[in-house]
Amino acid sequence: MNVKVPFSPPDISEAEISEVAEALRSGWITTGPRVKELERRIAEYIGVNKACCLNSQTACAEMALRILGIGEGDEVITTAYTYTATASVVCHVGAKLVLVDTQPDSLEMDYDAVERAINENTKAIIPVDLGGVPCDYDRIFEIVNSKKDIFRPRSDIQAAIGRIAVCADTAHAFGARRHGKMIGSVADFSSFSFHAVKNLTTAEGGALTWKTIDGIDDGEIYHQLQLLSLHGQSKDALAKTQLGAWEYDVVGTYYKCNMTDIMGAIGLKQLERYPGMLLRRKEIIGRYDKAFRPLGIHTLEHYTDEYESSGHLYITRVPGITPEQRNGIICKMAENGVAVNVHYKPLPMHTAYKKLGFDIKSYPNAYKQYANEITLPLHTCLTDEQVESVINEFRKAVESAR
Repeated sequence: MNVKVPFSPPDISEAEISEVAEALRSGWITTGPRVKELERRIAEYIGVNKACCLNSQTACAEMALRILGIGEGDEVITTAYTYTATASVVCHVGAKLVLVDTQPDSLEMDYDAVERAINENTKAIIPVDLGGVPCDYDRIFEIVNSKKDIFRPRSDIQAAIGRIAVCADTAHAFGARRHGKMIGSVADFSSFSFHAVKNLTTAEGGALTWKTIDGIDDGEIYHQLQLLSLHGQSKDALAKTQLGAWEYDVVGTYYKCNMTDIMGAIGLKQLERYPGMLLRRKEIIGRYDKAFRPLGIHTLEHYTDEYESSGHLYITRVPGITPEQRNGIICKMAENGVAVNVHYKPLPMHTAYKKLGFDIKSYPNAYKQYANEITLPLHTCLTDEQVESVINEFRKAVESAR
């Protein structure tokens, strides 16, 4: 009998369950002391002065654009090969979305195409650390620094940065490093996801981190994020509990995307367990690589001398197969008890982006990556027996398709 292997269940232990129960018993279940402590620990882990936890990576990414003052008349560049959340936030703030293709035979955006797409309206670039593998940030910063002469700031913070901002989608990359620096401390702003399928989860949730900007106080950025995420209210619920401190002001008609202490409770215990979870992911990736690379299956490189991935997704490509054959492999594995996935269908293939005028024919490299891509289960609930089952079923399904 085949082992049933789910694609990406959350790894929840009794430690998280106990902490959530304590939060519930405390009477404080919205944004409160646990969220504040989680923010402190994340900032310490990443190596930055401040972190802000919100209810999703999407909210974090959007708030970064709003902090920067990006909106109508501005342009933001990102990759066509990503999940919609990377790009939709650009539309949320009213800026023009500019999509570029991937490099040939790569999941990374085409940096030369990024450079060509920049004009005086470009205010941000959103690179994506797909699967937990860091982008080439050296090349990205080389590009934005080379374009300083045409950069036209529209806010004080843009002027302080003095160039196009790098607002990384690090949804997959919590715990990754590049050149020894933690992802989250490399880009100007970095938005992490703690969704249920991510390495570290708070059920829903995310965190925004940023590098200190000369002339801009980190505390003020954090304060602005609090306003933006809680209706523009000048005091959060925790601050209002202080004796006689009921009164508050509403300084803007803003948004509601704060993290709750129930979510924060999960995150605190996940963070304590996280080093071991990363090691287990690395072990599973090593076993997969050893099994699949001799078969000519292309796999994402997670660990090199330049970077260390968070090991979020095990992305494979099977050379020479059609999308129909790829779908056949997926169905065959499902029949034999192994759930797999595809990361991702490029944005120009989706209705929303077609309506914006994007056409997949303009992104041939991204389509080529998608056409034979299969993502295998990679999570810390996998047993050794299940890992072997994935290896055996994938090997058989690929051989059958070929």
